Amino acid sequence: MSHPRPSPTAWHRPMVARLSDEKHRTATMLELFFDLCFVTAVAQAATAFEHELAEGRIGHGVLGYAMVFFAIWWAWMNFTWFASAYDTDDVPYRLLTLVQITGALVLAAGASQALQQEDFTVITWGYVLMRLAMVTQWLRAARSDPERRSTCLRYAIGIFVVQVGWVVRLALPEDTGLATFAVLVLAEIAVPAWAERKATTTWHPHHIVERYGLFTLIVLGESITAATGAVRAALDSHAALGDLAALVVGGILTVFALWWLYFARSASVHDRLTTLRMALLWGYGHYLVFASAAAVGAGLAVNVAHATGHGHLSDRASAAAYTVPVAVFVTVVWLLHHRAGGLRRAADALHPLAVAAVLAATFAPSPVLVTGIITALLIAATLILAARSETPGTPGTSVTHETPDAPEPSGTPGTPDS
Repeated sequence: MSHPRPSPTAWHRPMVARLSDEKHRTATMLELFFDLCFVTAVAQAATAFEHELAEGRIGHGVLGYAMVFFAIWWAWMNFTWFASAYDTDDVPYRLLTLVQITGALVLAAGASQALQQEDFTVITWGYVLMRLAMVTQWLRAARSDPERRSTCLRYAIGIFVVQVGWVVRLALPEDTGLATFAVLVLAEIAVPAWAERKATTTWHPHHIVERYGLFTLIVLGESITAATGAVRAALDSHAALGDLAALVVGGILTVFALWWLYFARSASVHDRLTTLRMALLWGYGHYLVFASAAAVGAGLAVNVAHATGHGHLSDRASAAAYTVPVAVFVTVVWLLHHRAGGLRRAADALHPLAVAAVLAATFAPSPVLVTGIITALLIAATLILAARSETPGTPGTSVTHETPDAPEPSGTPGTPDS
């Protein structure tokens, strides 16, 4: 049986499952603090990624960024889904969460070494620290939640075994690094599927959507910070503001549009976040949302460096460093907010067309500015069509009503540490 969280702060509470339909469930101050500390790791990964791109090591940079970002995203997702089901806000819970934050800071410290030098020692220990704290949380839940004890114990055992694998990986020959990484990633992903077979854990759809939205917001903010730093560095090196004007305007337009695009429909997503398919799509799809949002800032910084005569990339490669992550973000957000079941209205074709135009902007004279204009036009077009569809009798438009999927039992199937 699930229970709402008691209101007063306590030294210790039984870690019983929270209600999936709990009223007024919102993100806590601890969760917000967790996100702000975690974005430090995102910033370090994005900075190292920018450095690799600027040096012309595109393939190495992309692969390293994908690997480092997996550790950041997976650990964040673990905490988010677990907290949605079992947040007790007592002293042990807070202390273990602070241990996870410490692990995130260690991970951030090792992000540059892992991405640029393929030295995963520091980042691995930071990651393992976070995951072992998660094991302790699951053992607490197993003790207090008899209905889902087997599920909680499976999580604890599975996570612990995989962490042993990460530590052992450090002692293996370097030429096995990529293969062992892939195997351990699959093992991490397999743990929730195995654990949830016994009984599904509870989670709160409104809470999950809010948590993902808040982290997307923070990552987009980090992209702005990174881009601002790059522009300031260029100006400090006596670059002319006029030479950077197109980059600044294009970057601002793009980030504003990406924010608008993500939150345009996010408020209604929780109504459909009740099935196994939607939980999987939402949870795993945000790996690309977060990674591409952070990469937009790195790509803009690469273009600033290129415009001021620094870096080793060609014009097209520098442009692609910006247009590709923007295209990925627009595509994935569109797929998450619209069911990927085919185009049902003329307005649904806007996003694919915009993605094609953004990719084509790679070959434009001012790719960042053109990308900003395209994404701004996408927002304007969606607003116009939405307004027309709300006007009764408007020719060529119609109001469509989607029938939500039939709900399944609330749980975190397939999602990390749910």
